[in-house]
Amino acid sequence: MEGIPNSQNHHIQIKESFLVGNALLNFTSIFVSLGVFLFGFEQGLMSSLITNKYFKDYYDNPTPAEIGIMIAILEIGALGSSFIAGRVGDKTGRRKTIRVGSLIFVIGGIIQATSINILNLSVGRFISGIAIGFLTTIIPCYQSEISPPDHRGFYACLEFTGNIIGYSSSIWLDYGFSFLENDYSWRSPLIVQVVMGTLLYLGTFIIVETPRWLLDHNHDVEGMIVIADLYGDGDVENEHARNEYRNIKENVLIGRIEGGERSYRYLFQRYAKRLSIACFSQMFAQFNGINLISYYAPMIFESAGWVGRSAILMTGINSIIYIFSTIPPWFLVDGWGRKPLLISGGVLMGLPLFITAYSLYLNNQLTPTVVVVCIIITNAAFGYSWGPIPWLMSEVFPNTVRSKGAAVSVAVNWLCNFIVGFGSPVLLDLIKWKTYLIPATSCVISIFAVYYLFPETKGLSLEEMGSVFDDKSSIFSFHSSGNGSNSSIRYGSISEPSASEPLHQVSSASIQRNPATMRSDLDGYIAVPARIASPLKIDINSSGASFDTPLITDSVPEEIEPPSFEEIIKFKQKQFAQSNMLTRLFMSGTFSSQDV
Repeated sequence: MEGIPNSQNHHIQIKESFLVGNALLNFTSIFVSLGVFLFGFEQGLMSSLITNKYFKDYYDNPTPAEIGIMIAILEIGALGSSFIAGRVGDKTGRRKTIRVGSLIFVIGGIIQATSINILNLSVGRFISGIAIGFLTTIIPCYQSEISPPDHRGFYACLEFTGNIIGYSSSIWLDYGFSFLENDYSWRSPLIVQVVMGTLLYLGTFIIVETPRWLLDHNHDVEGMIVIADLYGDGDVENEHARNEYRNIKENVLIGRIEGGERSYRYLFQRYAKRLSIACFSQMFAQFNGINLISYYAPMIFESAGWVGRSAILMTGINSIIYIFSTIPPWFLVDGWGRKPLLISGGVLMGLPLFITAYSLYLNNQLTPTVVVVCIIITNAAFGYSWGPIPWLMSEVFPNTVRSKGAAVSVAVNWLCNFIVGFGSPVLLDLIKWKTYLIPATSCVISIFAVYYLFPETKGLSLEEMGSVFDDKSSIFSFHSSGNGSNSSIRYGSISEPSASEPLHQVSSASIQRNPATMRSDLDGYIAVPARIASPLKIDINSSGASFDTPLITDSVPEEIEPPSFEEIIKFKQKQFAQSNMLTRLFMSGTFSSQDV
């Protein structure tokens, strides 16, 4: 700790991580994708095992209903835990919630690998489902909170690719172990998932906490260091990083001033539109037919004429194409937008499902080939549209209720997932080809729902989301730049406005910056010297919530100013003194200076 420069003529690197900038962002994004990798792995695992000869013999040829229970019990566990994950994520942080989820997953995997009957196996899958609920609720929140606005869609889609790699890995693992002529042909893949869960658990001691959670819980110094790591190459004096701190902290304080709560009731009352969009996206993602394919692809291929190991092989080939289909959204989601991807995906999924139903109805010599082609097209269309985008929707929620909003939308996902997982084998057994007409119809409905109900959110920072949902307190609504991410405009020196300068729309939350316009009930929150372009004109609109005034401030409120260099040094000294050997290893070299 000696020799740390104290001069204002140095750029100071005081890092929370051994990586900084894009390297840290890429490493963290890829690593936390291991959490959704586990979800995909768990999905694909059982879809192949239920056609394994030794698996069926060991469990005495389970009926379609028993298979449905084994498959769908995972969703029941995830459904219940997603609500708990929202509370845990708010209270303990995103990183620790991922840690809890990975530990539970390891326990569930051990129970599955050592199962002796269907009940035992189902209990293990239920526990794994609890873990998956934690991971799928918090990881999208984590991802959205560390990603820059112009690339948030890219990282969310990258995360989904991890999910599909997990799905594909389990299929090929099942196929490889299927050549073993004993019970290890199905137990071995169950053991592998335990190893993957352990890796994720260990990794949570390396990744950083999200800056938005840190600032929302008054860990301002640590939050500034993480922001510098992510956006300033570890330089705590980097102006872009400091402006990002101000943006986030301002949004946190605005939420507190307006009485923002963290309860589920407040979420439903205040943010019903945002919640409905997130929930509808997850509902259609399931009802559009993907899990009919993911869970039961081998059974579908068997019904079309591909039997035994050939069915698993075709499922594996399908999964490889599925992975490649998730790559185009990396480059389209932040440019083309969310809505075009969802609409085109609905079209490309719906048509093959209708064709699949008709081909199975005809049941001729072309049916096996037609079904395989249509299933692959449907899977690929989902991978590029309805697969990644719904998991990106946690971006629409404000910081105070983001994890709870994600919890509710993910719960909808799991509820619909359970309905599909439990009902599909029964429907395939009872109504055969007509089963595919259900998701095909859902695809048609989803196209119109997205077109008329969903807003476009590409390019917006998390603090600007209120602007497309007509929130009264959107930062976007009262900053002249029109882009909250343009921090240099928002917090730079502003000259006296001309007579022709248009008035800015100012929300009630922003008036607290000027003592002359501050309401008495806001006293004590933010009070700083400010000048007003004369004379002050206030026009209360019909809602009584916003004001028209050329409000100008010369200084940034103290409450949103980043911590001083001295505060950061003291924090790091204390942290280093209390750290263990492993932590010190990763903290080594995190103090450096560079002459300007």
